[in-house]
Amino acid sequence: MDINLFSTMTPTAYLSLWNKYRPAIIHLMLAASEGPQQYKLYAHEFKALAPKEKSFSFVLHAHLGKAKNNIKNSITAQDLLSMLNMSRKASEQLAKNTFEFTLDNRFVLHIVRVPVVEQPLEAESEVS
Repeated sequence: MDINLFSTMTPTAYLSLWNKYRPAIIHLMLAASEGPQQYKLYAHEFKALAPKEKSFSFVLHAHLGKAKNNIKNSITAQDLLSMLNMSRKASEQLAKNTFEFTLDNRFVLHIVRVPVVEQPLEAESEVS
């Protein structure tokens, strides 16, 4: 029998925790234009919200307020994305840039602004 580990958790279990870190996360999103950023979070805060959870780590690729990768199995990532969408400043950044948010197993949040690879217009690539 397959048991869903997330069934006992509230869908927004981590939203208040991410909201607490919102100013720092937004600051790091802005600073990510200069290079990768990271921020050490407190493991006990996550474990207090979900003591039976074995792993909190995730990778979230976000752009235009949506996940560009599958985060269906990570409530932690889903709640981070929800918090970002509730913030005007974070939403503005997500409208202009793609970001990769990674929470590693040491509870370090890594934020990288993913460069946009511009595709040449077909008219420009043709030789007249």
